[in-house]
Amino acid sequence: MTFFAPFTIPFIVGSIVMFAIIATKWITWIIQLPKVDRRLMRHNLLTRKTLYAIWEVIRESLLHVRIFRVNPLLGFMHMSLAFGWFLLIVVGWIETTVYLGWQMIPLQGHVFFKYFAPLNGIDTHIHLFDHLMDALLLFVLIGVALAWFKRFRARAMGMRRTTRHRLLDRVALTALWFIFPARLIAESITSAIYGNGGFLTGGIGGWLNNIIHHDILVALYEPSWWIYSSLLGAFFIALPFSRYMHIFTEIPLIFLRQWQLRPTSERKSYDNFEIAACSRCGICIDPCQLQSDLGINDTQSVYYLRDRRYNMLTLKVANNCLMCGRCEAVCPVGINLSTLRLNSRAKRRNIPHEGRYKYFAGIDRSNGSGKIGYFAGCMTTLTPSVQRSMEKIFEAVGDEVWYADKDGGVCCGRPLMLSGETDAARKMVVYNTDLFRRYEITTLITSCPICLRVFKESYRLDGIEVLHHSQYIDRLIADGRLMLDASSEVFTYHDPCELGRGLGIYDEPRNILTTLGSLREPWHNRDNALCCGSSLANTIIDDQQQRRIAERMTTELDATKCHTIVTACPLCNKAISRTAHHPTQDIAEVVARNIHQNC
Repeated sequence: MTFFAPFTIPFIVGSIVMFAIIATKWITWIIQLPKVDRRLMRHNLLTRKTLYAIWEVIRESLLHVRIFRVNPLLGFMHMSLAFGWFLLIVVGWIETTVYLGWQMIPLQGHVFFKYFAPLNGIDTHIHLFDHLMDALLLFVLIGVALAWFKRFRARAMGMRRTTRHRLLDRVALTALWFIFPARLIAESITSAIYGNGGFLTGGIGGWLNNIIHHDILVALYEPSWWIYSSLLGAFFIALPFSRYMHIFTEIPLIFLRQWQLRPTSERKSYDNFEIAACSRCGICIDPCQLQSDLGINDTQSVYYLRDRRYNMLTLKVANNCLMCGRCEAVCPVGINLSTLRLNSRAKRRNIPHEGRYKYFAGIDRSNGSGKIGYFAGCMTTLTPSVQRSMEKIFEAVGDEVWYADKDGGVCCGRPLMLSGETDAARKMVVYNTDLFRRYEITTLITSCPICLRVFKESYRLDGIEVLHHSQYIDRLIADGRLMLDASSEVFTYHDPCELGRGLGIYDEPRNILTTLGSLREPWHNRDNALCCGSSLANTIIDDQQQRRIAERMTTELDATKCHTIVTACPLCNKAISRTAHHPTQDIAEVVARNIHQNC
């Protein structure tokens, strides 16, 4: 059997180059992982986690279920290209095996079987395979047509904007767009000459026989296969240097996640898998309020990942992000975008300097006693009505409370982390942890979602239960310890980014409000809630720009025609109060003014 022709050289060379580069990248990144991570990989390899990873690869890398949930039409486009191409490869391999038996056939023999079949004297055709391969080719071509349409009519595909690409992205994209039309033409010409096509290629082949002389078709035969092979070779060579590297990077990333690896400041190599796994689909662009409210179009996560991958990241792109999590919530690959931002900021801005921390000595300003600790946080301290409301609630239920920062104290450290000052933040983490341990706190309550998140993610507080004040209040009501007076008051609730998308706390504040009155939801709520714009993570936009973002959000809140706008974050409370037309209160304030008198 003959399975070589000169036109296969571009395909063969492209395949070798692509797999060599991908293998080199994978091996390098894995070797650079900490030893503890590699041990974790070995430990989980022969477990159910690997089976879960395989299922997730099928569900997300081939079927693109997450994209379907966000945008069904876009999901179908991605699925038809990924799953359709995969099935063409698998069914094509089965086809050659059925024809030729179990023998060693080089890769190009499977890919270009329609060409090699007549060359090897195969003139008896299994029409089931002809029609099945044509159906799969048509399935992929529909995806290609949708991709073309999306590039020029993005809004019709449910996207306000699509991603701007670099040169190698365009090379790979152009090659991909024409690979399958080229295959259709090559197989149709082959069918016209040898009569071995299905309903699609055979039908086109019959039509070509009617309008083009047989000698011309023979002359076009070899060039058509050359074009197809060259497009494949060009795509394969460009792939490792383009956004299409995600095809082969999302797969190991899924396995690493299932094996319990997570991105941290210490796992720099792990970042490479997440960065390269971005397909630059552009789904993260539309949810970004910097884009929709301020018209800023060059700092979204898709561009941040692109610039970081190609070592062209600027401080403007790294820092101009609200880190609200709206993009992360819709990312079909599940990339930990906030952690990646933190890591890159720390690399560029962290300035260790021991002399800056001398003020820690003797700064303990805590007071009170009790196993319950209350950490107000900087922003709560700046909104004293929230702190007074919590004191009233503590008093109503008779809890003895130790106040960590009632008269001022040390920040939780998260604002410094958000700006990249990880060394300073680490010092604060150590100081606060020692403080909590010294006073033997068993339950730590905070009114600030920013503090809550850093306590849960960056502190080691084993043995200390950490709660947001909405969780604490909800528990008091459920246990019958806190009695509230219900009324006809109508509330609307704004989900703070750090509390909702960041920590998944959505129900407790709503439980409280429905106990007090009725609740009307804004259009964007829960994991799709809008950011207030006053994020501590963004060091680029000015006060007026923050206000414009808040105005868009409060317009929705006002539209509910509620009596009171409620939130559970002191920072959001301040931002909403500046632009809303309805009274705005923290949930603790609402609870404090509705405590039953006999409670």
